[in-house]
Amino acid sequence: MLSVDRGRYRLRAADGTLATAVRARELGRRAVVTGDRVAAVGDLSGGPDALARIVRIEPRTSLLRRTPDDTDPVERAVVANAEVLVVVTSLADPVPRPRLIDRCLVAAYDGGLVPLLCLTKSDLAAADELVALYEPLGVEVLVTGRGSGVEQLRQRLAGRTSVLFGQSGVGKSTLVNQLVPDAQRAVGEVTGVGKGRHTSSSAIALALPGGGTVIDTPGIRSFGLGAVTVGRVLAAFPDLAEGAAFCPPGCDHLAGTPGCALDGWVADGHATAARLDSLRRLLEALTGADD
Repeated sequence: MLSVDRGRYRLRAADGTLATAVRARELGRRAVVTGDRVAAVGDLSGGPDALARIVRIEPRTSLLRRTPDDTDPVERAVVANAEVLVVVTSLADPVPRPRLIDRCLVAAYDGGLVPLLCLTKSDLAAADELVALYEPLGVEVLVTGRGSGVEQLRQRLAGRTSVLFGQSGVGKSTLVNQLVPDAQRAVGEVTGVGKGRHTSSSAIALALPGGGTVIDTPGIRSFGLGAVTVGRVLAAFPDLAEGAAFCPPGCDHLAGTPGCALDGWVADGHATAARLDSLRRLLEALTGADD
């Protein structure tokens, strides 16, 4: 699935033919999203009046999802079957929002994607502070600026399916245009209050020259995690998850929580303090606003 637009789904068949389809009634309320692998019947010729029907969604290997806000437990699928979540954050204009980055990382771990943090606009501000903040999580960080870093990003994404995600104005569409020269994604300006305008209206999958797929998504201003549980975040930290088995039922694993066994687990040398601090920062993202 390449894109969704007002009830019409753009598909690429195994032979490369492009087709337009609608949902079959038997799919019920299950969402079909960009990146899904589907079975379709009907006219798949790709002609101007051709229309097929999507009758089945194949099992997903990963799923990036979010909720409208933290009080809403209903998840909304965003992109399916991506391997890498590229969290795009500008170093200035707009300023970085670590809380929002943390929430995107939680979504990556929860959805089965490998996170990669891409810092843009290095010509406007230094990246050292943010790089140091995310090193303990083991998150790969790439820094791009005017005329630099894009080739390194291209090499990391070659042959893989990746999704670019981040707040408005951080330079996602600019990156996509550099990675896929014929993409022609609209590029907007950042307003005077440091908030970018939405320049992508829907998620769209684009073929990378040389192999691979990059999915561009609309800019976001918040990221709800209402359906994510503590256990699902902890699962991304196997070195700490084993120690959490000694915690009391319902433990939130935050600092100062009575009976939490993770501090002792670290003191005994089973994991590092930096890893525990990183886990707790992500868990705090579940309960705090994303600034």
